[in-house]
Amino acid sequence: MNRPASPTELFVAFTRLALQGFGGVLAIAQRELVERLNWLTTEEFVEMLATAQVLPGPNVVNLSLMVGDRFFGTRGAMMALAGMLSVPAVIVLALAAAYGQLSQYPMAVNALRGMGAVSAGLVLATGIKLLPALRKSPLGQPLALGLALAAFVVIGLLRWPLVTALAVVGGGGMALAWRKLK
Repeated sequence: MNRPASPTELFVAFTRLALQGFGGVLAIAQRELVERLNWLTTEEFVEMLATAQVLPGPNVVNLSLMVGDRFFGTRGAMMALAGMLSVPAVIVLALAAAYGQLSQYPMAVNALRGMGAVSAGLVLATGIKLLPALRKSPLGQPLALGLALAAFVVIGLLRWPLVTALAVVGGGGMALAWRKLK
């Protein structure tokens, strides 16, 4: 396992990570942090991501805080967060100003819609890539996949509110994991 040499390296890594994503950085975060930089194992990434998903705020922002804190405490968390948000914020403000002028062109609007499909594909690919990490889950792969299917059904098909789905499926998953660990 490697580790960042300094908080500045965290800032640069999370800036690079943020600038590679459009509409979703999760797939890129996994590739960068686990495969390229080797700062986390796949299992550590999955555990941090699971925690990041139940905290308020964007998953990848929560993840950047946790990774930064792991290596350099509060200072690392702030540097990783700054890397994740500062340059993209400037770009978004510039694009928002430009969109006011470009929104009248169907090509620009359709290009943004196409990027939504790309983002969905990246999230799906990341989920598939992380499936092997479920073997080490206390729930086991079949039960974990069953919970994922249940989440898809209640959110995607039944259109339950996210809070209700999280309470029922997430709470049920936590209770099952707690019982198996006991």
